[in-house]
Amino acid sequence: MMEYHVSMTGNDQAKGTAEAPFRTIQRAASLAVAGDTVIVHAGVYREWVNPAHGGTEEHRIVYRSAGDGEVVITGAERITDWKDEGGNVWSTEVPNSIFSVRNPFEVELAGDWLFDGAFPVHLGDVYLNGKSLYETDSVDKVRKPEVWPDAKYPGDSLLTWYAEVGPSTTKIWANFGGKDPRKENVEISVRPFCFWPEKPGLDYITVSGFTLRQAAPQWAPPTAFQEGLIGPHWSKGWIIENNHIYESKSVGISLGTPIGTGHATVRGKHMKGGTQREQEVILRALHTGGWHKDRVGSHIVRNNVIHDCEQAGIAGHMGGAFSQIYGNRIYNIHHKRLRHGAEVAGIKLHAALDTQIRENIIYSCYRGLWLDWQAQGTRVSRNVFFDNLSEDLFVEVCHGPYMVDHNLFLSLMNFRNMSQGGAFAHNLFAGRFVVQSELTRTTPYHFPHETAVAGYSNITGGDDRYYNNVFLGDNDPNKEPVPITFFEHLPLKPRDKAGENDGKPVMDGVPDDAVCWLHPVGLGSYDKHPNVKDKPWWEYTKEEFQALGDEAVRQIIIGNAVLPVAMGGNLYLGGAVPSRHEPDAKIHEQRAIDVETDPAQGKVRIRILEPERLRGASAMPVTTDLLGSTYHAEMKYENPDGTPYRLDADFFGNRRPDADVTPGPFELSGSSAVEFEFG
Repeated sequence: MMEYHVSMTGNDQAKGTAEAPFRTIQRAASLAVAGDTVIVHAGVYREWVNPAHGGTEEHRIVYRSAGDGEVVITGAERITDWKDEGGNVWSTEVPNSIFSVRNPFEVELAGDWLFDGAFPVHLGDVYLNGKSLYETDSVDKVRKPEVWPDAKYPGDSLLTWYAEVGPSTTKIWANFGGKDPRKENVEISVRPFCFWPEKPGLDYITVSGFTLRQAAPQWAPPTAFQEGLIGPHWSKGWIIENNHIYESKSVGISLGTPIGTGHATVRGKHMKGGTQREQEVILRALHTGGWHKDRVGSHIVRNNVIHDCEQAGIAGHMGGAFSQIYGNRIYNIHHKRLRHGAEVAGIKLHAALDTQIRENIIYSCYRGLWLDWQAQGTRVSRNVFFDNLSEDLFVEVCHGPYMVDHNLFLSLMNFRNMSQGGAFAHNLFAGRFVVQSELTRTTPYHFPHETAVAGYSNITGGDDRYYNNVFLGDNDPNKEPVPITFFEHLPLKPRDKAGENDGKPVMDGVPDDAVCWLHPVGLGSYDKHPNVKDKPWWEYTKEEFQALGDEAVRQIIIGNAVLPVAMGGNLYLGGAVPSRHEPDAKIHEQRAIDVETDPAQGKVRIRILEPERLRGASAMPVTTDLLGSTYHAEMKYENPDGTPYRLDADFFGNRRPDADVTPGPFELSGSSAVEFEFG
């Protein structure tokens, strides 16, 4: 087993020892094999690290910083040759030979589920002191910048750039807001990746303690090759830990699909619908791509700081299955918004089978966590969400079982539910819900703890359980649901087109069947669902069946009947709305809990002013036996190893009593006010 050293003062012709280190990480990466360690000393390494070999479960390949200062791996090159063109505008011309693999100023951001924008956006970026500027579509807009209306930080959008690519050079104009680029650190994108194996199947690699920044990966849809600033590229058993990851054009950490995945376009349009394309990608991965627990996934992504990535902090289709994602701080994801798409979130995972997502802080993102397709065996636990624009959690067309427990959901909208089979226990919900069916798409479910597909179904909704949660209302007297579009966020756009469209709300051009309904804080959105305690329809007498009404009978006959739900032990504060399924719910008009968020510092303070108001709502500990099995997968709520759940510890790991547990994330025993701070 070898130990290779890399240093800014090294030489790639040296031996790679501590006394005679290499100059580039890539030199060590071309040699390191199972059991070897690559130790990188302080400095800025402008390279794409492309490992040649993988390790084994017993003998990993470890890449780590030496601990003698910050180790930066960047996909950018510094540019000092700038010409002053007046009016805060500067220009430079660089040879196209500087670019690795492709010229990011020539390649447009493109892919499935990327929406049309005002102008073409390219993969390249210009960075001022490590922070990217905003692309524009003309030199004139560099000279006369205007605030980009969708930017989270409007003032930043006045720093702009524009590029023109020629046969041998690329010319870039930039507005640095009055700063002299010859005196500042100005860089441009040149490489698509920072740490990324070109070959898939390089297993058991650890990447620890680096700053990884400024890469230009392409947009990463689930039906194509999912690039990222760093990632395992369809491998098994990576550990990505203790890194600072930022300024990816698209995804920070990609755990997703490999080269060769996806569908070509014909005349600029797909010949098949998106749902069918994704189904085919899954089946192809099972048939020829080796999508199996023994070969792909089971990664650990922990204790990283990830920010300023324009698509997602962490993303992955299928390749993130059986993984653990914990202890990460993720913020400022999709904050520029020059182009919008359907794959943007702090964490966006498809097919997160048995994936454990816990103890992360996710804030100031467009969307917090998005579980899309096949969240089965997935657990979302002890995370803190706040200041997310759209919603904290979106679960889309999944059949479960998935577990959501002991989380703090603190944004204006907490949950967009277009799935079924979820269990929610001991969470603090301080925002609103969207709950709806999705009858037009059929998506797979799996045999327990496997990638093998067990069946397909659409989403009729329901099959959800809510136990021992706290709903913190906003004392809004309006308890009626509000219509919103599929991708609409809060605060809602004004609706002043009453009377048009046959009296139905006009939803910004989206068809009426795409309307969602945003409900007040609480569980009133489930009032039209049946209850698990109700008699199932197949036990109805002929008269009872006919009394359901023609539409209800039709939905049962064609298999679109809404699934039942279960609730108990929930607490409703500050005007939160209980469901009819919980007629004896404990309700207090007082809020009893004060929430203070500080996005600038990334901190949250929770004050429980009246602990006694939280007690007495629930006598039941939440267990696998209580939760039962989901309707479609017929799978129990259980740990990835098949052992049962028993939620007998609170957010901090404090033991809960065997009876009379406190609803919400925290177990409380005294009567005095308590305060918790996160971040």
